[in-house]
Amino acid sequence: MKIGIVNDLVICIESLQKVLATVPEYEVIWVAKNGFEAVERCKEITPDLVLMDLIMPVMNGVEATRRIMQSTPCAILVVTSTVTGNSAKVFEAMGVGALDAVATPVIGAAGVAGTGDELLKKIYRIGQLIGTVSPKPVKTPQVVAKPKVEIDGVDLVILGSSTGGPQILINILSTFPKNFPAAFIVIQHLNQQFTPGLVNWMDSQINMPVRIANDGAIPESGKVLMACTDHHLVMTPKLTLSYSIEPKENFNHPSVDVFFFSVAKYWPASGIAAILTGMGRDGAEGLLALHNRNWYTIAQDRRSSIVYGMPKAAAQIGAATDILPAGSIGKAISDFLLFKKKKSL
Repeated sequence: MKIGIVNDLVICIESLQKVLATVPEYEVIWVAKNGFEAVERCKEITPDLVLMDLIMPVMNGVEATRRIMQSTPCAILVVTSTVTGNSAKVFEAMGVGALDAVATPVIGAAGVAGTGDELLKKIYRIGQLIGTVSPKPVKTPQVVAKPKVEIDGVDLVILGSSTGGPQILINILSTFPKNFPAAFIVIQHLNQQFTPGLVNWMDSQINMPVRIANDGAIPESGKVLMACTDHHLVMTPKLTLSYSIEPKENFNHPSVDVFFFSVAKYWPASGIAAILTGMGRDGAEGLLALHNRNWYTIAQDRRSSIVYGMPKAAAQIGAATDILPAGSIGKAISDFLLFKKKKSL
């Protein structure tokens, strides 16, 4: 895998190089000291992956990410030294195309970069997504269709997203008023150390409260719950939320497919599910399982997707009832729930 490093601090560059040097297959092909230089270097030699800092002179990482994705698209991983302090910019960068974010490894007393395991894990997962690493086969669970049974007072809406997801989620969820009569659950590919910041940011941007989906939580109307660990969020037979390390072979954490399949297995009512912008195909098979159980299913369209991977995969296998631009998804959800309510009267 050919990698570009973008960072204005020599100590951070050295730390990243030491970590990457532990994997013979990783080659650093260039180093840029600011975002503008990174954009130009990508035009000269586009790497498989860019490790992008956020706070830099001349041009910051958010703007650099935006320009790279417009001119020479490639995988971008945000690497920042201050996780909590830069959380808003992390989500901005992810909104314009960054795949994920991770803390910058630090150099230990012996001169060896510490805390590099998480960085290497992220790079490996991205390698699986972009095809530089062969993914392990993931078994598709068999879901037995159940008769439609309504849950008193709870309409369930589940959203799965990855690259570009945070801003798209805001665009969709901001269309709903406070106390909207539906329970929302969001699966966004993101390292658990950044998710609390994303929850707080989203909570400040939309009308409904956004909360972390704690183990044992129950879907509640008028509230948005978000997966927040490196394990998979799942629906339990008791219709509560829990976390599972299985399936270990699924490198998407949390996985949209794993959650969607668990909902298809245990939630005894139809609902609404959407696959949003993201690289790869996580969620496509799970969306199909829900579609086959009479759920209203949506895939975001190509034009409004930062990366048309996950929704494209869903569309290709016939998992989506509708393929819609991001700006129309919120209204489609509201219209469907209104139609469902009138139909039941």
